[in-house]
Formats: sequence, C-alpha cells, structure tokens
Amino acid sequence: MERFANKVVFVTGAGSGIGRATVERFAREGAQVVGVDVASERLAETERSVVQLGGKILALEGDVTSEVAVRRVVDQVVARFTAIDVLVNAAGIGRAVRFEELAFVEWEQILRVNLSGPFLVTRSALPFMLNRPGANIVNVSSIAGLRGQAYNTAYCASKAGLLNFTRSLALEFATRGLRANCVCPGGVKTPLVKNFVPDAGMESHLLAYAMPPVPGKWGKPEDVAAAIAFLASDEARMINGAALVVDFGVLA
Repeated sequence: MERFANKVVFVTGAGSGIGRATVERFAREGAQVVGVDVASERLAETERSVVQLGGKILALEGDVTSEVAVRRVVDQVVARFTAIDVLVNAAGIGRAVRFEELAFVEWEQILRVNLSGPFLVTRSALPFMLNRPGANIVNVSSIAGLRGQAYNTAYCASKAGLLNFTRSLALEFATRGLRANCVCPGGVKTPLVKNFVPDAGMESHLLAYAMPPVPGKWGKPEDVAAAIAFLASDEARMINGAALVVDFGVLA
C-alpha cells in the first residue's frame, strides 16, 4: 500500500521503539518522513533503516521540550516541504517508581516530554497543516492514560493529559478540516519498557492490574505503528477525538 504517497509525515521520538517503527511504516507506505529525536545516535540508526527499506527520511535532531528547538525543526521542515500532512507525537519517557520516591524534578521532566512536548510541536506545526486536505494528528498516549496504575503516577498523569489535549484539539479544529486522535498501547517491547521493570518490593497484585489476560503477551512496536498509520489514513476520516486501545484486552 502507498496510502501516504506525496504526504509529509512528521514523527517525534523517531530514534527507537514506537517512533522508529512508525517512521518505517510510513516510509514503506510512500510518505516523505521527517524523523525527530533528541538522541543523534539512535536517530542515525533509524535513518539507515529507512534508507535500507528504500524510503525517504529527513532526520533532524531536536528536543521536544525546548520551544526554540521545536521551532527550528519545524522551520527546517517547512523550508524543505512547505507543509505537513501528518503529525505523530511519539516521544515519551517514564519509569516505575514509588510515589514517595518520585522527585519533583522527575515529575516535571516526565510531564515536559510527554505532555508539553506534544503541545510545543503541535502549536508550531499546526499553521502548516490547516490547509492540507486530510491533515491530522496522532498522539501516542497509553492505557496508563485511561486507567490508573500503581507506581506510575507521573506517567499516568502525563498520558491522561495527552488524551484530553487530543480530544480538545479534535473538537476545536473539526470545522477547519483537521483531525486529532490518540493511540493507547498496553505493554510493548521497546527500549523504554526496561524502565518499568518492578523491584521485588512492589506489590504483585497491584502490578497484575495492568497485565493482559493472556500472561506474557507483549506487543511489538510495529503493532502500534500499524494502528497509528490507520488513524492517520483516509480510511479513518470519520474518526476524530478517539482513543484507539491496542492492549491485548487489558482494559476489556
């Protein structure tokens, strides 16, 4: 399929995990992909992967928590392509930690990356999306944004905020031809998942509350990338303000 031929797709967090898989998916479907990440080494790996697939990518190093950096990246994209058709906010951080041990500086950093980052990128990219037929935003939230999880307060708060941020955008820009949706994954095998490995003192029955009904069932980044591509495609043109859950039935 080439659902995104002649489309410019902007993906944050492109250096690994869901972000990298999303870049690869859109590249295979004919898009001109812009991949942004704060880690230059990981971003270079993504760039090599896309080239090996025969795709097209503009790889740009940038920190989504910096207003100046975000504006610089968007200016580079617009100078090259003039417009943006799809924005995927996939950059995210987090870790399992007891609430009593969660420092304010870490709380702030998680919210900056997971919530303020999408705000800054969306605000900068929006003027270059509004006149594009079918333009839309897909934000990567989480099932942690739909239901509380023990030892995960900052991450849950950031992902819940991102979900309602998305819904608000969907309403505000519906009459201006722009859609906004969220994908809400459950457990996915990415480099980030190692940060959520619990320690021996964490209560197992509380941890089990976020586990899939089939024990040991983990998703792949490619599974989430497929859901993102669907939401971004014209096949989903009626879907706006949705939270697409991709979790093997955890929230069923």
